[in-house]
Amino acid sequence: MPDLTSDPIASNYRKHHASQSGVGRELIVKVAKANMTDAELHAYIDYMTLSHGVDGAGDSAFTVGGLCASEDAGVTWGDFNSGTSDIVMLRLQGTGDLTVASVEALTGTPTVTIEAIFAPLK
Repeated sequence: MPDLTSDPIASNYRKHHASQSGVGRELIVKVAKANMTDAELHAYIDYMTLSHGVDGAGDSAFTVGGLCASEDAGVTWGDFNSGTSDIVMLRLQGTGDLTVASVEALTGTPTVTIEAIFAPLK
């Protein structure tokens, strides 16, 4: 392997910076509810993929960039299974904000947390 300490990339070699793929912002969102159904998951995703508010105030519409589910408290991840999956992790792509309390107020009252935010440095 070449010596990267003298290469032009040396100033960033092995440095850890916040970064993402250039889509504005990416949120990793955890939706937890025992025995979540298809209808409930559809309601949660439908809410997160539509904008809410007036004149730019309120939640932005996000695009779902990835989804995985677990039936055993996050030990095993895979496809969503209606009526048995308890946790869904979503990778949402967008530019604005997401108010988790608004999602939690929907049917089935899930617990929703933003686990990570990836955004370009300013």
